[in-house]
Amino acid sequence: MAKKRIYLAVTNDLVTDNRVHKVATTLLKSEVSVTLIGRNKSRNTPALNRPYNTIRFNLLFKKGPYFYLEYNIRLFLFLLFHRFDIIVANDLDTLLGSFLASKLKSKKIVYDSHEYFTEVPELFNRKFPKKVWTFIERLILPKIKYACTVSESIAITYNKLYHIDLKIVRNVPNFRNKEETQINNTTKQILYQGSLNIGRGLEQMIDAMEFTENCELVIIGDGDITNQLKERIQSKNLNHKVTLKGRIPFESLMKETLKADLGIALEENLGLNYYYALPNKLFDYIQAGVPVLVSPFPEMQKIVNKYEIGTVYDHKSPQELAKTINEIFELKNRYQKWKDNTAKAAQELCWENEEKILIQLYKQAGLVF
Repeated sequence: MAKKRIYLAVTNDLVTDNRVHKVATTLLKSEVSVTLIGRNKSRNTPALNRPYNTIRFNLLFKKGPYFYLEYNIRLFLFLLFHRFDIIVANDLDTLLGSFLASKLKSKKIVYDSHEYFTEVPELFNRKFPKKVWTFIERLILPKIKYACTVSESIAITYNKLYHIDLKIVRNVPNFRNKEETQINNTTKQILYQGSLNIGRGLEQMIDAMEFTENCELVIIGDGDITNQLKERIQSKNLNHKVTLKGRIPFESLMKETLKADLGIALEENLGLNYYYALPNKLFDYIQAGVPVLVSPFPEMQKIVNKYEIGTVYDHKSPQELAKTINEIFELKNRYQKWKDNTAKAAQELCWENEEKILIQLYKQAGLVF
C-alpha cells in the first residue's frame, strides 16, 4: 500500500521557518511522505538537509500582489498534477491555491494559521489589499474542517467570526536540558530574534541603548526595515552597542539565544495580530533560560505572569525603557529568580507536549500515529 502524501505550503524559503519544520517532523511519525513547498527568494538561498522532502518554486515576482497571485497559481497547478492526500495551508497567503486544489481533487485540507493575517501591520492603511485578503478569509475559512493556530485569542476571534474550531498549537521549541548558570557581571547581552518589520519596538530599543549601562543589543533576523535600522544605529553612533547579525537558520539559532541575558518581545499595538501575538521568540528565550521583557499584551503577559520569568513594559520613551532594563540587571535576586523559573516553564512549554495536540488534529484528518 502506497504511503499517504502530505504537502505543506508556505510562501517563505523554508530556511528559518521552525514551525513548519516541527510540524513536518511530527507528521513523519505517521509514516507518511511529507513534502514542504516554499519558494526561492534569491539565487543564494541556502541548500536544505531535512528529513522530509522540500520543493522551492522559482517565481518571477518576489513580492507584492503579483507574487501572491503567482505563488497560488503555481501551487494550484502543482497540486493538480501531483498525488496528495492532505494539503496543509500555512497562513492565509497559501490558502486559496490549497483550497481550490483540495476541492477539485476531493482531498483533505488543514489550515495552520501562524498569525492573524488580515491584521498584520503591513496591511495598515492599505484598504484594497486588506479587502482582498479579508474576502478570501471570509470565503474559505467557514468551509475548513481541520485547523489550528498559535494562540487562544486568535482561535476565539476566528471562532466568533467564522464558527470554525481551531486547535491551539503554540509555536514552542523542542525541550532542551540546561545546566545551571550563574549571573555574570560582564556586559549584559539583550537579544531580539525574529522578523525586522514595523511595529516590533526595535527603533525604541536601539534608541534606549544610549542610556543603558554595560549592555549590548544583538538583533538577529531580517526584514523590511533592516536598512532603516542600520541607518539609525549609524546616525546615533551606537555601532559599539548594537549588532545586527542577519538571518540565522533555526538549526543554529539556539546557540545564539543561549548567549543572551535578556530576551525582548516589544511588539507595538499596531492591530490585533500583534496584540494577540504569542511569538516563537518568547518560547525560544524561555527554553534557553533567558528572562524576558515583553509588551503588555494578553497572551505574552499571561505567560510571563504565570511562570514569573520576566516583566512587562508599556511603551513610553527610550529613557524609560533603558531605566527598566538597568533595573532588571541591578535587582540580581529577582533576576536570578526569573532565570530559575524558566526551567519549569521550559519543561511545560515545549514541542514534546504541544505536538500531542497537533497529532490529535491530524488523527481527525485520517492519519494514524
